[in-house]
Amino acid sequence: MPQSGDPLVSTHWGTYRARNDATGATSLAAFEDDPDPSPIGESIIETLSDSCRIARPMIRKSYLERGDTTRRGQDSFVAVSWEEALDLAARELTRIRANYGNEAIYAGSYGWASAGRFHHAQSQLRRLLNLFGGYTASRNTYSYAAAEVVLPHVVAPLDQLFNDHTSWRAIGETRALVVAFGGVSLRNSQINPGGVARHTHKGDIAGAIAAGAHIVSITPSRDEGYSNEWTPIRPNTDLALMLGLAHTLTSEGLHDKDFLTRYCTGFDKFESYICGETDGLARDADWAAVITGVDADTIRALARRMAKQPTVVNASWSLTRQHNGEMNYWMTVVLAAMLGGVGRKGEGFALGLGAVNSIGNTRRTVRLAALPTGRNPISAFIPVARIADMLLHPGQPFRYNGQILHYPDIRLVYWAGGNPFHHHQDLNRLRKAWRKPETVIVHEPHWTPLARHADIVFPATLPAERNDIAGSPRDTHLFATKAIAEPFAEARDDHDIFAGLAARLSSPDNRLNSLEAAFTGGKDKDEWLQSLYDDTRDRLAETGVHMPAFEAFREAGFFAFDAPEDPCILLKAFRDNPDAHPLPTPSGRIEIFSKTIAGFGIMGNPGHPAWTPPVEWLGARLAERWPIHLVTHQPARRLHSQLDQARHSLEGKINGREACVISRQDAARRGLREGDVARIFNDRGSCLAGVRICEDVLPGVAMMPTGAWLDLDESLTPACCKHGNVNIVTADRATSELAQGPAALSCLVEIERHKAEPPPVTAHRPPEIEIVQKKISLPPAPRRAHPRPPWSGPLRPTSGTV
Repeated sequence: MPQSGDPLVSTHWGTYRARNDATGATSLAAFEDDPDPSPIGESIIETLSDSCRIARPMIRKSYLERGDTTRRGQDSFVAVSWEEALDLAARELTRIRANYGNEAIYAGSYGWASAGRFHHAQSQLRRLLNLFGGYTASRNTYSYAAAEVVLPHVVAPLDQLFNDHTSWRAIGETRALVVAFGGVSLRNSQINPGGVARHTHKGDIAGAIAAGAHIVSITPSRDEGYSNEWTPIRPNTDLALMLGLAHTLTSEGLHDKDFLTRYCTGFDKFESYICGETDGLARDADWAAVITGVDADTIRALARRMAKQPTVVNASWSLTRQHNGEMNYWMTVVLAAMLGGVGRKGEGFALGLGAVNSIGNTRRTVRLAALPTGRNPISAFIPVARIADMLLHPGQPFRYNGQILHYPDIRLVYWAGGNPFHHHQDLNRLRKAWRKPETVIVHEPHWTPLARHADIVFPATLPAERNDIAGSPRDTHLFATKAIAEPFAEARDDHDIFAGLAARLSSPDNRLNSLEAAFTGGKDKDEWLQSLYDDTRDRLAETGVHMPAFEAFREAGFFAFDAPEDPCILLKAFRDNPDAHPLPTPSGRIEIFSKTIAGFGIMGNPGHPAWTPPVEWLGARLAERWPIHLVTHQPARRLHSQLDQARHSLEGKINGREACVISRQDAARRGLREGDVARIFNDRGSCLAGVRICEDVLPGVAMMPTGAWLDLDESLTPACCKHGNVNIVTADRATSELAQGPAALSCLVEIERHKAEPPPVTAHRPPEIEIVQKKISLPPAPRRAHPRPPWSGPLRPTSGTV
């Protein structure tokens, strides 16, 4: 059993100690202070040297031979030397900058590769490219883009709300009613961005319930957690239910008029809307019942319960990933404001209880240092989920948060630390868009779908192969993580790869002021770790937290922060004195009606929460053709697509394919039995999945995790994923023109039994690789078959297929 002095490895899903046995084999055990460790970490060791590891720098064969861009994802690769791969990457970066400018380089590079403060792939990439003259960036996240954009207009920036978030401890002490739209998931709380020392969510929620809290979970499927009640609801109709609750509060005089007057602005306009004064349609409980499938009397009874006792209105992050997802989070704040509990202990609103381990814990935010990335001289950006639109429609105008912007003309994509062929939607469309850039460069430890869709592949180390400092700003510990294995084959740290590129991008006649010197800052990796630690130490000393010197910290392996004595109360200062502590909104108050948003002129958005039916939901005409609403969720056995090839992930699949959960009624109607191979399909594509039948899912709804590595059968049109990557059927459609976030959870499909012999799953097999003994010739510079003219058409809604 590992001892307290054994080296530590910290990841987004937990921290583990490593120990070598008498045979030299390495094993991992959970950090001794973790009360509920995640089993995901058990897979770290086996992935260090599995058959999916990339051993050498690689160049895609047809790209090397003739600069081809069309065979990405289908080609073999040629193993080359580091010198050859770095020379080619440097040539392409230099060529693209010289011919098209830095705006033609896209380095949004979204992903969760490492929990380290230094070996953070995206930060390393951005540091280099900022020094190189900049790049087109991305904004917001796939997790909750709609909330990131709408909440600053309504109440406050999302990061500020996370930092002061209401805790389960406060909820328990208040014996609050938690009305959880989207539920409270336990599987998601295995994860925390930046790392986890102590998985406390399960204990926190159990403690709150034991103290008297009561959770009503409003979801299409029953939570796997501790919810006291389940109210089934049609997917994508949470807003209608919230409006029905609001109408009951208003019509029965249960809303807090004093709070709405003193702390809010614009309630009169919203009240006119829900009461039907603006258009003759009251958004009452009977109206909401028709849309949601929740009985009208149940809606009215819930509203009365919420008004009678301390209540927390919780919205899961999944509510943002729907068509018009901005409205769900806006209405969450409005409903809490109507109850009058905002700013009181254990009341108000919550934003993703259970989404990650840190939401709902009692920690205060710690200011941890991170690798400085510098300033990006290029102002161009896209909302992160609009990558396919950008690649397909350069120059096209689009609306975002009140601005009219234009998609840049991207000629080179540089990705490190993520997998867009996991987190993006409509993957057949993304693959078409992915053929447009002239060059794609990636860093990858494994042969993921991203690596297969690249032209130049640099083999990167894994977190267990390098020293780092790891910690989340809302976690309990800061860790000195140590390499427990040598780098696999020729793999290099991202920092070393970029330093090698920087040397080639430097001016040969000015080495003292070279890009390489600027990138490394004159420090080696250990010196960078000490610098980041010392910076963190200095910051915390200002708050009265005294940390040991770096060497003592490294020897100990971690530093534990003291727990705060009092739980956070979200927006307490604002409630205590709204004049002295106004919100960062135009009015300084909660904006139930936003004049700013109303002025954007977005169709279906009158400046307050309002119901607009999604394009795809069970009440749409499309449901006559595609009668199943597919709800995609985070996987329980991996982080996104990380470790998909490992044993723990594979044990959750059915005959090697992802599981699709459906109701017994839907299974019987389609002749499906437990364990069958089913085909999930619509006009965008299809995937195969193993059938799992469940009593706790609403008829007309199917549930499926994301993260299976894309494994295409291209003999079908559109292509089918044999492995069960569900994002091949989800829609690449924006939430709205406000946030332009992903709307993956607005997705209709049909499901049928796969009648033929199912094809083998090949997702975890490496591509064909050629070894050449002689030095390669650099390929010709790629050229598009047809130059793209500037966009001259009208402004049109963000594209997205039905």
